Amino acid sequence: MKAAVISQAQPGKVEFRHQTVRALASGEALVNVECCGVCHTDLHVVQGDFGPVPGRIPGHEGIGIVSAIADDVTSLKVGDRVSIAWFYEGCGVCEYCVSGRETFCRNVKNAGYSVDGAMAEQCIVKADYAVKVPEGLDPLVASSITCAGVTTYKAAQVSGVRPGQWLAIWGAGGLGNMAIQFARNVFNARVIAIDIQDDKLALARESGAEITLNPGKEDVPARIHELTGGGAHSAIVVAVARSAFNQAVNSVRAGGKVVCVAVPAGELSLNIVKTVLDGIQIVGSLVGTRQDLAEAFLHALAGRVHPIVQPRKLEELNAIFKEMDDGTIQGRMVIDLRTVQRTEE
Repeated sequence: MKAAVISQAQPGKVEFRHQTVRALASGEALVNVECCGVCHTDLHVVQGDFGPVPGRIPGHEGIGIVSAIADDVTSLKVGDRVSIAWFYEGCGVCEYCVSGRETFCRNVKNAGYSVDGAMAEQCIVKADYAVKVPEGLDPLVASSITCAGVTTYKAAQVSGVRPGQWLAIWGAGGLGNMAIQFARNVFNARVIAIDIQDDKLALARESGAEITLNPGKEDVPARIHELTGGGAHSAIVVAVARSAFNQAVNSVRAGGKVVCVAVPAGELSLNIVKTVLDGIQIVGSLVGTRQDLAEAFLHALAGRVHPIVQPRKLEELNAIFKEMDDGTIQGRMVIDLRTVQRTEE
C-alpha cells in the first residue's frame, strides 16, 4: 500500500512510501481508506510537538470500508463503513473507560500517533473501537465529523450552554466553524465568533454566528459584555493563540465556563482575581467518546451541520501542513484516496 510516513531525514515533513500491511491480530479489522481529513493535531504530531515518532503513519480523521476481519471479530463485518479516529483504543477496564470518560484512559492509544493512522491506502483498526458511519453520509463529510465534529460537539456539551444563552467561540477555522454549527443548530445557543481573519468571520456569519468580533480591531471582552448585557454564559477556545484563553476568561459572566480545546505551547497566565470572584470554571475537553461520535454522525446525516471540506491528494500533504502553519486554510482539507489505484504489497 502507499502511505504518508513521518520523515526522520526531514523533520516536520512526511515522505511517501509503499509498504506491506502486517497480518491482523485478535480483535482487529483491515480498512480500505476512502478519506482522511487533515487536523492541526496531525501537524503537531509531524512536527514532534508531542514527542518524535518518525516512521509513523499520521491521520485520525479516517473513513473507510472494512475489507477483512480477524476470526474473533463480531462487531464489524466486511463491507461496513467505519471511522479511524484519534481515540483508537482504551484499556476498557479503568475508572475512565467504565464511567463514560474513555478518552481519558491512561493507557489510551491514538491513531496516527501511538499507532499507525489513516493517511494510507489501508489501515488496521481495533474493531470494537471503530464507529460505524450511517448509511447515506458522504465519507468526505464523515471524515471531518470524526475529529473536528466530535471534538466541538463534545466541547459544546461540556460548556453546559442552554438554549438561548450566549456561547463565545475563539477561532473560526475548520474546528471553529464546526463548533459554531453545533452550538447554533444542535444546542440552540446564540453564538459569538472571534477570529483575527475577516474572511473566517464572514464564513462564521454564514454558518450561524450572530455576532463576529476581530480582536485586532476592538476590545473583545468589553464588546462581549456590552452586547450580551453582562458577558457570555460560556466560551469555547479552539484558537491556538494563548491570548484567546485570557480573552475568554475576561469575556464570560459570573458563573461562566471556559472550555479549553486548543493546545498552544507553553503555559497560560489567567486573570485569577476574576476567576475566583466571579466563580469562573476553566475546563479542558478532549475529543469525544465512541457514543459522542455516533451522535455527531447522526447530526451530520440529519443536515444540522455541514463541514466545509476540500478534497486533496495524498501527495499534497506537506503543502497542506504549510498552509495550516500559515493560517490560510478555510474549512477542512481532506485527503481523498478513493481515486487512487490501490497497491498490494
